[in-house]
Amino acid sequence: LMAPKSPPFVPEAFAVPPVLETGEFRLRMLSVADVEKDYEAVIESRELLHSMGSRWPQEDFNLEQNLADLERHQQEFLERKAFTYTVVSLDEERVLGCVYILPVAEGEGDAQVFMWVRQSEFDKGLDARLFQAVKAWIASAWPFETVIYYGRE
Repeated sequence: LMAPKSPPFVPEAFAVPPVLETGEFRLRMLSVADVEKDYEAVIESRELLHSMGSRWPQEDFNLEQNLADLERHQQEFLERKAFTYTVVSLDEERVLGCVYILPVAEGEGDAQVFMWVRQSEFDKGLDARLFQAVKAWIASAWPFETVIYYGRE
């Protein structure tokens, strides 16, 4: 007996937005090419991430583990199962943070969104500006009715 197929996370006809750009930053698909700049941002932000309730990254988190994470996120994006965007400076020189658009358990809404910015940018207030931009973008460009922003509202 086949298990009932769960509906896709986003409709098959939905064109996933490739980019969100503001005057301050760009969101685009996180890819394996970002591994070193992403790792630097993650390590700089370890305490901040832990203070937000995350157990990731562990103390011994290394570049190879980060590459494995990025490979998984990139594959999920390409398969339209979950969407992880890197937040980069407009010149692409620095990773500023990350945004995850993820499915939720049945009956809890249409999507959940997590995000973080690196410690040095958090200290400059980027977290609030990123949240406002992402919230408006999700509302206008994505097919979700009910979005959960854990720890934010």
